[in-house]
Amino acid sequence: MGHEMAISNIRYGEGVTKEIGMDLQNLGARRVCLMTDRNLSQLPPVKAVLNSLAKYGINFQMYDKVRVEPTDQSFLDAIAFAKKGEFDAYVAVGGGSVIDTCKAANLYASSPMSDFLDYVNAPIGKGKPVTVPLKPLIAVPTTAGTGSETTGVAIFDFKKLKVKTGIASRAIKPILGIIDPLHALSMPERIVANSGFDVLCHALESYTALPYKMRSPCPSNPISRPAYQGSNPISDVWALHALRIVAKYLKRAIRNPEDREARASMHLASAFAGIGFGNAGVHLCHGMSYPISGLVKTYKPKDYNVDHSLVPHGLSVVLTSPAVFAFTAQVHPERHLEAAGILGADVRTARIKDAGFILADTLRKFLFDLNVDDGLAAIGYSKADIPELVKGTLPQERVTKLSPRPQTEEDLSALFEASMKLY
Repeated sequence: MGHEMAISNIRYGEGVTKEIGMDLQNLGARRVCLMTDRNLSQLPPVKAVLNSLAKYGINFQMYDKVRVEPTDQSFLDAIAFAKKGEFDAYVAVGGGSVIDTCKAANLYASSPMSDFLDYVNAPIGKGKPVTVPLKPLIAVPTTAGTGSETTGVAIFDFKKLKVKTGIASRAIKPILGIIDPLHALSMPERIVANSGFDVLCHALESYTALPYKMRSPCPSNPISRPAYQGSNPISDVWALHALRIVAKYLKRAIRNPEDREARASMHLASAFAGIGFGNAGVHLCHGMSYPISGLVKTYKPKDYNVDHSLVPHGLSVVLTSPAVFAFTAQVHPERHLEAAGILGADVRTARIKDAGFILADTLRKFLFDLNVDDGLAAIGYSKADIPELVKGTLPQERVTKLSPRPQTEEDLSALFEASMKLY
């Protein structure tokens, strides 16, 4: 019975992006794959990386066709590019979509005989352990959200099943995350909000996840120890710290693009929460978010500048949070109450049995203040969709089994129903 701490190296500071050319030189990289998306390819974060690559004479090819909220098809397109390029290092500049796509490209280009489903999480894929060596990947996050620069997880929409799933293995973790707070200044308002909600849920879910000692059976071999191991004392520190930063800075970062302190703090909180959930895991908000994203109909969020409907990951996660934490609080009410207190609730006279209700209320007020869509109904869902949403949550056992409170299909239906309208 143990847990293990796995994270990427993190370098933090204004302007540290200019060192990336040197890093690649130190790695002896001869052919570098630079991945980003079409919107970012014109923005300062990518320009800063390109300048550094030019300055140190790094030979690279750029792939800017990453899809925001990737699909199996968009992963396969990037994988084909990576196989053809025979790269010896990768650089991902972008949000979670870019970093995750780059992890997948590196994995399958390094394991060219593998079938795509070999490494995809069970029960959708085979969930095989990764035993091949990968090339070094350096991640340069441009959103204050996913924490993908610190984790061994890559998420995508599996189109024909209309559900999000992913690949989880320590082997795909970046060797370095370059957190340059200057990049957080390029984010439009709703991207700050939605990626910030992902940080919020990473922190809340990993802090309330089933404790690692209660998980069983213990893996017979460390190679099969899952990335997500349940709440544990090391992750707790990171999760609580991230939560405090969210409470203090998220509203400021959203409301004022010039607030460098707030945006820089959220950028760092994203990595902190990534270190927490990357080892503890997430549970129901994330498990339920995957079908909310996967079954999207016509919703197009403000500020995203994309040509397809999508529910941004952070939004899909946070909309169920009031219902989820009201449900899970039975198990560790004191942790739920502590979280509510950090997020601004007055808990001095609160009764422990009201913890779930208080945290749910605090979250609703938080979301209302930030103009978040009023529940799943506001992004195009109705009661008639609930069976489909539940069906899409069931295969997410890698995360749902980390919920401190086990849930039946009826429980999941009730949680989706309670999330249709928030205010």
